Amino acid sequence: MNVLGIETSCDETSIALVKNGKKILSNIVASQEIIHQKFGGVVPELASRAHTEIIESLFLEALRKSGVTIKEINLIAVTGSPGLKGSLLIGKVFARSLTFAYQIPLIEVNHLHAHLAANFLSGEEINFPAIGLVVSGGHTNLFYLKNRTKIKPLGETLDDAAGEVFDKVARILNLGYPGGPALEKAAEKGNPDAIKFPCAYMGKESLDFSFSGVKTSVIYYVKKYGLNNIPDIAAGFQKAIIKVLVEKVKRAIKFKKVKTVLLGGGVVSNKVLRREMKKIALAEGTYLFVPLSVLCTDNAAMVASLGYYLCQEESP
Repeated sequence: MNVLGIETSCDETSIALVKNGKKILSNIVASQEIIHQKFGGVVPELASRAHTEIIESLFLEALRKSGVTIKEINLIAVTGSPGLKGSLLIGKVFARSLTFAYQIPLIEVNHLHAHLAANFLSGEEINFPAIGLVVSGGHTNLFYLKNRTKIKPLGETLDDAAGEVFDKVARILNLGYPGGPALEKAAEKGNPDAIKFPCAYMGKESLDFSFSGVKTSVIYYVKKYGLNNIPDIAAGFQKAIIKVLVEKVKRAIKFKKVKTVLLGGGVVSNKVLRREMKKIALAEGTYLFVPLSVLCTDNAAMVASLGYYLCQEESP
């Protein structure tokens, strides 16, 4: 089955074609980084306009690269939620237009679940049940996966998402946009133990997250001491965020007694986070699945993959 994936939840426009939920035939992603850079963050109206201007050309490019014709598409999977309302609308209207014109079945998928589905494209066998952690610019969520499509929430951020705080702290440190990669690079030159920022664990059994406190601590530190030791600030901040993420995954593993952990979302590209998650997986005797970096950020291949499995579930 050839599935067309459409992703426009935020500031990346992406079209992909995936065969049988596993084989990527094409995965075209257009970033809006240059558009939003001077504002230090995503401007929703500009994001929607950019999606509108480029989505058709990306669709044609994805078809050309995959070698699949429109008539050979068996299913369209589009991101339904969550995301920026205007951006989501562009993708859904485009998907419905194709459905109407070519009579192709359409399915909407959850953006966060799709991030976990990026692991289905690895070619490796995944044993369920599993714990899933999504860490991105707008979301930090823990899930319990009974299988590929039965996904239940375990915990979420009660304020800022981890990726959002990375961007905000990077702005405080004048590191530029996007903040996550810039802050990670600065942290490589710093001592993570030089400055200890607070970690909010929300109680001994909580699986929720809170990152606004560590952000505020960085603000107060900079006001008091200035920006003379940016690498140490970046490294200390990064360590505090990652310690919380790792601890919550450890708690979830013990609580649900699983042997598999799936990661997803743009922040998962962070090398230190990957390293620390590997350590905890080894210590807990679990298998850790991490998507390729290109599949961590928003992309349509993960949307197409999840759409395929949801369709299989609905089939008689």
